[in-house]
Amino acid sequence: MIAGSGFAEFALSVAMLAAFALAIAGVRMVARGEDRQRGWLMLGVALVLVGNVLIWAWP
Repeated sequence: MIAGSGFAEFALSVAMLAAFALAIAGVRMVARGEDRQRGWLMLGVALVLVGNVLIWAWP
């Protein structure tokens, strides 16, 4: 189980912060129409990161 070690918890926290940052930036890029393809890719990567954190942290 990964949820017990200090480094693992730190890595999961960093992954969630990165996912939130990617989601915010992706929504802004799609909404503004600057570079929609990169915005959608950012949203996709954010979803993958959240999915990975859920898999690793599931009890």
